[in-house]
Amino acid sequence: MVRKIIRAGHVIAFQNGGHRHLKDGTIVVEDDRIVHVGGGIFEGEADEVIDASDKIVTPGFINTHTHISESYLDRSFVEDRGPRNFYLSGLFEFLTARNGAITEEARQASISASMPELIRTGTTTVVEMGLSGHFVADQAEKAGLRAYIGEFYRSGRWYTTDGRSVSYEWWEDDGASLMQKAVDFIKAVDGRANGRIKGFLTPAQVDTCSEALLRRSRAVADDMKVPMALHASQSVPEFQEMVRRNGCSPIEWLEKIGFLGSDVLLGHAIMPGGSSWVNYHADDLDILADTGTNVAHAVWVFARRGIAMESYSKYLARGINMTLATDTSPQSMIEAVRWTAVIAKIMDRRSEVATAADVFNSATLSGAKSLGRDDLGRIAPGAKADLLFWEGASLFMTPMRDPIRNIVYSAQTEDLNSSMVDGVFIMKDRVVPGFDPKALAADLQKGAEHMWANMHHQDWAHRDIDALSPQSYPQYRA
Repeated sequence: MVRKIIRAGHVIAFQNGGHRHLKDGTIVVEDDRIVHVGGGIFEGEADEVIDASDKIVTPGFINTHTHISESYLDRSFVEDRGPRNFYLSGLFEFLTARNGAITEEARQASISASMPELIRTGTTTVVEMGLSGHFVADQAEKAGLRAYIGEFYRSGRWYTTDGRSVSYEWWEDDGASLMQKAVDFIKAVDGRANGRIKGFLTPAQVDTCSEALLRRSRAVADDMKVPMALHASQSVPEFQEMVRRNGCSPIEWLEKIGFLGSDVLLGHAIMPGGSSWVNYHADDLDILADTGTNVAHAVWVFARRGIAMESYSKYLARGINMTLATDTSPQSMIEAVRWTAVIAKIMDRRSEVATAADVFNSATLSGAKSLGRDDLGRIAPGAKADLLFWEGASLFMTPMRDPIRNIVYSAQTEDLNSSMVDGVFIMKDRVVPGFDPKALAADLQKGAEHMWANMHHQDWAHRDIDALSPQSYPQYRA
């Protein structure tokens, strides 16, 4: 047993069912768990005493929806773009062209670079859905992150032939082979790295999965006792397609087929029935609340295209477990909590909603709840020692009266000094060991340039990168 005593100027500790602000607090960690939280001096021997008297110590952030095998490759390409024909969604043109041009080397570069980015911006637990799962597991174990990893599967794919409408191609086996691969992946990686690596099921999108595939997913998840994640109510074309097929909203349909539940993370549920975007009456928020279904809210991926949830605070008021995520680049939970608070205030035209406490709860306690974990997202005896060490007296963090408001509304990446997972520092003094930023950047650039040069192959109109995403300014001519 290794015992560490942390003496901190401020601790966001868990007590009586919620976070509390403890000044001049002491945290005692034995191996990977917290065994004591309190004020004053802890009487006992220690292998290490950590002086955090000038720091704010908080639980680590739980990032419940990421695509790290490709998120970096959105950068310098998808911004300022969102076709009006698809109601500003980039799914059916930009992501299709991108995915057809990404190499495995580029995916691995994105995964490797994502590890220090996630850690430097507050993630201690990441929920990753996508491809290259074994490489994700290897890199997460190397970095020391806690990771829930799922391999995508689906019954078919969407595509467009004209840039105006969405079509679907369905596969002969209804996604059975991909689902089996996803199940085998869970069996292969679940429990690695002292249990930090966990598997889960992630059918890709509600409109690309058949009823039979989702029913099989529900049964297998129950049998294996693993969470599930699914994209649903994330675009107007998807919503309209599901109404056309089933005569009800996507969320109503998921309830009817028995898919929803407290072990399900819906990303992004941003366009439910009742939203002005879809102009279709349905009691989707009540369904989410009544079934205990969790929502992974990734505000930035939509806000950058002019789309906003109506609204985060209203979902909270309905009793929905709202978790926070990054989804795309930048993969910063620091920005996720800030943009969630600010965009929700704008949507509601109220300043006292979507408070710092609300979004911090979503990034910690709610994320833990969505994964069925009462040992994450809190600083309390018995909890895992997943901790963030914030500067308490930096330029951006002073003056300080309320640490959570300062973190949510003012903190910059440089204000997160260190991160701990399972009682071990995975970042110290802003350095993530084992990852060379210059080498990672070079690999990313190489992979992105190959992708940009080959997007025309998969694009419906065979447009090159400059036609798909023109440069902000024309080139300077000598």
